[in-house]
Amino acid sequence: MNLSRPFIRRPIGSTMLALAILLAGWLAWRQLPVAPLPQIDTPMVVVSASLPGASPTSMAATVAGPLERALGAIAGLSSISSSSSTGTTEVRLFFDIDRDLNEASREVQAAINGVIDQLPPGMPGRPTFRKLNSSTSPILALALSSATLPPSQLYDLADNIVLQKISRVQGVGEVSLGGASLPAVRIRFEPSALAALGMSLEDARQVVVAASAEAPEGFLEDEGNRWLVATGRKLKNAADFSDLVLRWKNGQAVRLSDVAEVSDSVENRYSSGFHNHQPAIIALVTRQPDANVVATIDAIKATLPQLQAILPPQASLTVVMDRSLGIRGSLAEAQWTLVFSCLIVAAVVWLFVARLRTALIPVVVIPVSLIGTFAVIWLAGFSLNNLSIMALVVAAGLVVDDAIVVLENITRHTERGLSPYRAAMRGAGEVSFTLLALNVALVVVFVAVLFMGGIIERLFREFSLTLAAAIVISLVVSISLTPALCAHVLPRERRQKAAEQGAAQAAVLPGNMPDVVHDAGQGTPGSESVQDDANAARVPWHRRLLGLHASYFHHLQVAYEQSLARMLRHAWYGIVVLAGLIAASVWLFANLPRSDLPEQDTGVIGAFIRGDDGFSFQIMQPRIERYRRWILSDPAVQDVAGISGGNGGLTNARLVITLKPLAERKVSARQVIDRLRRSAPQMAGTMFFGRVEQDLQLSPPKFGDDADHVIVLKSGDRDLLQTWNQRLGVALSKRPELENVSYSLGEDTRQIVLDIDRNTASRLGVQLTDISAALSNSFAQRQVATLYQDRNQYRVVMEVSERFTENPLALDRVQIITSEGKSVALAEVARWHFGMVQDRERHVDQFSAATISFSVAAGVTDTAALAAVRDVIDAERMPVTVIADIDGDDGRPKSLVKADGQGWLILGVVLAVYLVLGILYENLLHPITVLSTIPSAGVGALLALWASNTPFSLITLLGLFLLIGVVMKNGILMIDVALKKQLHEGLAPQVAILQAAGQRLRPILMTNVAALAGAIPLAMGLGDGGELRRPMGLVIIGGLAVSQLITLYTTPALYLMLERLQQWLRRGRR
Repeated sequence: MNLSRPFIRRPIGSTMLALAILLAGWLAWRQLPVAPLPQIDTPMVVVSASLPGASPTSMAATVAGPLERALGAIAGLSSISSSSSTGTTEVRLFFDIDRDLNEASREVQAAINGVIDQLPPGMPGRPTFRKLNSSTSPILALALSSATLPPSQLYDLADNIVLQKISRVQGVGEVSLGGASLPAVRIRFEPSALAALGMSLEDARQVVVAASAEAPEGFLEDEGNRWLVATGRKLKNAADFSDLVLRWKNGQAVRLSDVAEVSDSVENRYSSGFHNHQPAIIALVTRQPDANVVATIDAIKATLPQLQAILPPQASLTVVMDRSLGIRGSLAEAQWTLVFSCLIVAAVVWLFVARLRTALIPVVVIPVSLIGTFAVIWLAGFSLNNLSIMALVVAAGLVVDDAIVVLENITRHTERGLSPYRAAMRGAGEVSFTLLALNVALVVVFVAVLFMGGIIERLFREFSLTLAAAIVISLVVSISLTPALCAHVLPRERRQKAAEQGAAQAAVLPGNMPDVVHDAGQGTPGSESVQDDANAARVPWHRRLLGLHASYFHHLQVAYEQSLARMLRHAWYGIVVLAGLIAASVWLFANLPRSDLPEQDTGVIGAFIRGDDGFSFQIMQPRIERYRRWILSDPAVQDVAGISGGNGGLTNARLVITLKPLAERKVSARQVIDRLRRSAPQMAGTMFFGRVEQDLQLSPPKFGDDADHVIVLKSGDRDLLQTWNQRLGVALSKRPELENVSYSLGEDTRQIVLDIDRNTASRLGVQLTDISAALSNSFAQRQVATLYQDRNQYRVVMEVSERFTENPLALDRVQIITSEGKSVALAEVARWHFGMVQDRERHVDQFSAATISFSVAAGVTDTAALAAVRDVIDAERMPVTVIADIDGDDGRPKSLVKADGQGWLILGVVLAVYLVLGILYENLLHPITVLSTIPSAGVGALLALWASNTPFSLITLLGLFLLIGVVMKNGILMIDVALKKQLHEGLAPQVAILQAAGQRLRPILMTNVAALAGAIPLAMGLGDGGELRRPMGLVIIGGLAVSQLITLYTTPALYLMLERLQQWLRRGRR
């Protein structure tokens, strides 16, 4: 089988084919989108509902409960969770990764429509939903600030202009605003003044509602004309409402301004925001599922000049955080890593073959294969991301292997005296089957990833198919262009020189093995007689310095053959070593620390400041201001923007911290967080959390639980759940492996409980609805009317004067007007006392849930910290009715890096390769010989991780898959030659494998050193994104370094043992 024959005869056609591959790849590269990582978003829908003034318990029971029951029946739902706080409920729906999100959204809308009748009255609107990706981190943050405009006006501009314009950009999922609220007319009543008029707050509310009503007025018409009917000027601002007549008394109009303070204010006065040193409205932009981050940000930034032109000149729109900068920096570093890897591989090839012209033959395969792969990436709809570029970096050391095998075999024939053309014909034909076996085994390893399913398959698909495409293209180039170049570019060797080389090598054969017939044609291109010291002295300095001159390699080969010959006399030693390697690899695999993905340094920190829930908004503002100044004082911080209050809670603040470029700050983002934690201002009742934002978050964070890990407790018994939440929280706080342990202390929010005397209320004619209405109108910032204007709709908010909200004693002065017009003080029908209540109600899969969040202490691995957590849970002996889930549910997929599951994945890949090799070799035993190279590579890879204190992650798992394919080349190269020598030359197995090992030593060394050298830039992990590339490089270097040394001996030993076993079985059958 000589696949190269037509290409050798048509060198111009072979060259044109390579140029066509280059051109196609170059054109595709120009069209490729860029992204940080492959898109593997979990389909997610968030349903939001509000009922102003309702307590968390009431929201959970009356809003979250009905919604969860209706939404929980949707097919393909993997998890449902809800979080209810004062006046708001958010339900998160996580679907199976293969679920169509648009179809799921339609079912969500149908479920909401079906449950509307079960929701409480008084909700300002129907529940809404939005499609999001599981990575909820913003991709872009904007700040709208002004030195003169008030926050309410800035928020109005942001809501009407900025939000609307950006939301229409392709790829934008959600634009959330914070830092203030929309303008509103705020009416603060004086209860005593209303009582003097015999009016209740409810009466006044109804007057305001009636005056603000919008309804169609109709039209008039006669036989020839038609007139629209319209009322006069509508009420639009505080001045208009001030003149509103509430009642006539003694012939005098009592206007709203007589009993209330009417002002142009905001909907929610408990909200603020800042950017660095000035107040600002912050816009956080998230992307849609499957949207390209860089393309989306570029499209948004393209609209900013137009937005700035529309805004008033006093307002400034600034980019606070831009994730595309870090992504582009990471990709640029990855591309430079690819270039360096290619150069290193080329240098290794040149140093081995000694001649520059000869070295260019295999080196030309690198650009053709790698650039050609861009066409496959484009056709498959992939992006240019860190993993696909990492695949190309790895491929730089692999694609040259086929060309090296072809070149080495052709060169061996030219050294025997054949012309380059005849040597190319014969040499390429001899290795055709070897190349086929090598590449089929490699492709099987990478394609096997596609059958894993789930997130792992989605994450690895682009890497695997990119690498498989590069390998297939390199095979095409190696059987076409490489032999064609060899036939027409290689220099002609003299027969006399070949004979001298053969004689020199024969003189040093191991004398203790007389049955070995050595291949006298072995040698290297450009080698001189190793007997000639004068010639050796004239060796160029670069070859002599590195020990790569042919004479030095010849001595290395002789030493290897002699040591291997001694080893083969005791072949069972190799079996013992192999068994020890298998045991060591299993032990290391089971005991290495684990993580899902290496933590990226994106240069963006998501931070959260949490205050005690009993604090007021006014108390927290100076504390947040102190944190702001402290964060900006850190030398690594470039920008900080934050929002406090609003929907995030009165005592909480969410911050986006942008760091300076890595080259400028010199420390990682994780080190910055650790430094901030250690130096954080110590203020009682206030905590600071921070985490590095990630391009891919398999466990998406949820603000409020912003530590490294979260434990979700679930139970049907709410009281039992709270008891165990506190008990576990106290126990975990005592463990030195953990820090920043945060858990609910029980009923965290102070409240005032009213005990109503129903008998007295009934006697006085006071209804419970009257009491509820009076309280809501007084203290809930109740939105009582809507003002429709050209650009937006604004609210009318009512409450009582501030002096009635500053002290609980004000409750006694609340007046309730009965149906008979009598004024009854609340104190006459109710008594109040202080109590505590949960500030937030959580449900997971319709069970009550509580959370305990914690960070890992400095110097402690995630594995050790999680083991400590499990020890505490086991020691506390929780009842079976309380379920503890670490980093699970609550919308968080469980850890994907588990020893048992990944062990089965690796065994499955090994089995697939065994089946393919068995088909190719028509043999049941020798595929085992090829697979025996894997344990040594596994030990080397795991030792490299252990020595560098690198956790075992999905990236290292991918590296192990890669090693399975790469290290098998050693075995295939040896076994293929040994089998041919046994079959065609009739050699004994021991002689055949010894000669095969010696003959293939040079290509084995060249291919392994090339792959190892190509991984050096990966292992260095320099620049942006280096933390993703480094584990892969460590695995490749460690695995190849150890397997290169060990398999040169264990593979021949196992081959010999299996051949003897096979011969024994054959004799047994006779």
